Amino acid sequence: MGSLTKLTSGGQITLPKEIRIKTNMQPGDFVEVKLDKEGRIVLTPKKLVDASQAYFWTEEWQKGERKADADIKAGRVKTFKSAADAVKHLEDKA
Repeated sequence: MGSLTKLTSGGQITLPKEIRIKTNMQPGDFVEVKLDKEGRIVLTPKKLVDASQAYFWTEEWQKGERKADADIKAGRVKTFKSAADAVKHLEDKA
């Protein structure tokens, strides 16, 4: 069951506290507003990403992140004491 909130004369509503907590929304956050096919208003919290960090959220990059997470979880990783040791390891494999 949803919460009841009132539309102000300025077109504003207050999101209930429990909704703000569950969605980790903070003052100043953005909300996407859409009207669905049934005429319902759908609000979706959005976070802005700095343009210099946008690459990280591309599907291609996220696919690589998921693969790396799986490799780490499965133990398919190797650690080195130094960058020189890591380079030597790569050169030896070539």
